[in-house]
Amino acid sequence: MLRLKRLKQFNPFNHVILAGVLMLTSFAHLPVAAEDLDQKGFDVAARNDRSDRGFGDSRVELEMVLKNAAGAESRRTLEISTLELPDESVGDKNLIVFFTPADIEGTALLSYAKILDPDDQWLYLPALKRVKRISSKNKSGPFVGSEYAFEDITGQELEKYEYTWLREEPCGELNCDVVERRPRYKDSGYTKQIGWVDQTVYQARKIEYYDRKGSLLKTQLFEDYKLYDDKFWRAHVWRMENHQTGKSTNLFYKDYKFNLGLKDGDFVTGALSRQR
Repeated sequence: MLRLKRLKQFNPFNHVILAGVLMLTSFAHLPVAAEDLDQKGFDVAARNDRSDRGFGDSRVELEMVLKNAAGAESRRTLEISTLELPDESVGDKNLIVFFTPADIEGTALLSYAKILDPDDQWLYLPALKRVKRISSKNKSGPFVGSEYAFEDITGQELEKYEYTWLREEPCGELNCDVVERRPRYKDSGYTKQIGWVDQTVYQARKIEYYDRKGSLLKTQLFEDYKLYDDKFWRAHVWRMENHQTGKSTNLFYKDYKFNLGLKDGDFVTGALSRQR
């Protein structure tokens, strides 16, 4: 016997569902609004910044290793003290003091991070026995011959930049949000920076720095993170490579100390000459 196929009955409800699926699929391919990407970029940066809030003050010793294009190395030891200011609209205060080598022993840099105004920075040079204020137009210059600029030394305050989320991608064993940030303050040596922030503990893993011509200038890597007081993550190895000169500067941190009772009076220009 010849069997005829049954004709399916027309169901208008099924057609409504199909139309809805097609509409959602078409929306999925629409470009995301630039404002949404900017907000997402800010949210990633804010999560990174605020994961570190509340430490109060800290001090750490470290070794700076400078390498020229030929591979020759020189080493310096120094100490960084930081006073956190709880108001996000006001930047933190930092004091850097060099111990070795002998020709720069006692050199000290005091920094007050600002948001849109130029950071306040003073450099004490023991050979001259004087404190020199760093001009806002010189912040892109190298700090004591390293591949770190003066503007890299001050706090990377959240509101100093505009942000755009670019993508999500693996970074080593982790997954990272990739965010572009553009300086809002004047006289920066960079047009933009691209940072990789992990999605697990929200810490920076890499930053690319682009010069005023828009070319890749430097890449910084953050390695060997340790957790303090079950709250604060700190990278104990910082690597900065200059792609245009072939030079590099690596920082190797010892253990951090927190809540030392540091005060504003420890971060004034009059204290710079007493740091030896």
